[in-house]
Amino acid sequence: MSVIDKVTKHFNESIDNNLKKFYVDEWDLDVWYYPTYSFKDENKVMNAQASGKTVDALIETIIIKARDGEGKRLFKDADRTALMNEADPHIVIKVAGAINNGEVSSEDIEKN
Repeated sequence: MSVIDKVTKHFNESIDNNLKKFYVDEWDLDVWYYPTYSFKDENKVMNAQASGKTVDALIETIIIKARDGEGKRLFKDADRTALMNEADPHIVIKVAGAINNGEVSSEDIEKN
């Protein structure tokens, strides 16, 4: 097995059948997510953060990473405007924080 095969095997094993779940009371919704994502997916979030666009980074996190129980994206790119303008900011922070950190506390929400 080549080095790159080992690298990609590890990545694929880290996401295969490894969906995590948390429940968002306010949305009456189970949100699933993988413990890791490719740089292709992370790049959009990282670029927004590097540009000082924290809110955009939070929204990108939810659009790209929030999944249903089958691993399919919950949100489309077209949902960005509604998430930006019509979703409770505290819940957006809570959901993005849970996806990025695997957990979120009320203290994390209060800080943001």
